[in-house]
Amino acid sequence: MSVDELLALWWVVPTGLALLGYVLSLAGLTRAQRADWVKARIVGVGQPAHGASKRPGIPVTVAFQDPSTGREFILPNAGKHGDAIEEAWVGREFEVRYPPGRPDRFRVVLDTAGEKNGRIGPNCTVVLLLIGLAIHATVIRGWPAALIGFGALVTAFAAASPDIRLARARDALLASAVAVPARVVAVTKDVYTDGEGDEIVNHAPIVTFTTLEGTRVTVLSRDGIPAPGLSLDRDLTLYYAPSDPAVYTTDLAADRRGNERSIGVIIILLVGGVAAMVTGAVML
Repeated sequence: MSVDELLALWWVVPTGLALLGYVLSLAGLTRAQRADWVKARIVGVGQPAHGASKRPGIPVTVAFQDPSTGREFILPNAGKHGDAIEEAWVGREFEVRYPPGRPDRFRVVLDTAGEKNGRIGPNCTVVLLLIGLAIHATVIRGWPAALIGFGALVTAFAAASPDIRLARARDALLASAVAVPARVVAVTKDVYTDGEGDEIVNHAPIVTFTTLEGTRVTVLSRDGIPAPGLSLDRDLTLYYAPSDPAVYTTDLAADRRGNERSIGVIIILLVGGVAAMVTGAVML
């Protein structure tokens, strides 16, 4: 078999990996499925140091009970155990997972969709496989195949995207938003280097506020605060959803406009993807 013939079989490896992942998922043998999943709650909230990185999120202490022994564990988490927590208050609940018998290796999982069934890995492999097939078709069949292939991918991505649902849900939650005073208690700092070697400094304020029920909430605000690098000790008015303090904004109108833009982008992708497929089909 020639080198060209071997290269033409590139799709065998990702297909095999995806099938293996799905078989393991159906058999309940993925790492996520073999792990213990328990509900955890925050019992202590710390504060990132001024000038520290935002990547670890807000340091918290979490408590959960090991179902096999009934023992309760109270352990610290400063971003080293799974998802970083960017909205924290005492009593907040989320799920954690860990290998059976090793609760010290817990990982915070804020979004469990696709995690528990162990299909995130094979799903990502399928996406890469489809992109590869579209590129392969472009090389073999030219631009019409490219328009059909990538148009189909864009359409599928837009149709499967949760952005419209999330934007509408956020608008619904903030429709009954409550205004409370807030304060910037620290500002994180991260320095990145762009492709030309220039430094880019990113600041994210740490904001605290108290809900009407008396719950003190600490959040890492990635946007919405003007001149974030100079915002230390600034007093703000913050709007939060009464049913979920993790949903908040400093500007309701700007937040709604951002949600409208998200919905608009998905609609444009849908229209563009369909148009590309139709154009490619006509050109064949």
